[in-house]
Amino acid sequence: MEGITKKILVIEDDKDIRDTIVYILQEENYEVIASEDSKILKSVNDHKPDLILLDNWLTDWKSDANGQQLSKGLKSNPATSHIPVIIISAVSNIKEIAEAGLADGYLRKPFDLNELIEIVKHHLK
Repeated sequence: MEGITKKILVIEDDKDIRDTIVYILQEENYEVIASEDSKILKSVNDHKPDLILLDNWLTDWKSDANGQQLSKGLKSNPATSHIPVIIISAVSNIKEIAEAGLADGYLRKPFDLNELIEIVKHHLK
């Protein structure tokens, strides 16, 4: 697997946070696909990400779905269940939200950039 660039899908509606995550991950030599909303998940099989970083509360959602529900959907689908999902949120009960969403992990906002790199590396072994 050495030499193959890992692809990370970042779904975050806050432009500053999204841009920061993208910048940091690109500096770590990951291929990054960024989206401000969950619509990109409709084409997740085309993108074939190795990891998904998913904000729990996306402000533009027209549906009642949140990151927890989207994560559960991804994890319940045999086509996407192998993709690690990390939920990102500032809520205090993020651990419970991530567990209920069957996510592989979580990252609490505001996060340290090293925390971001560590959790990504951990799930892309």
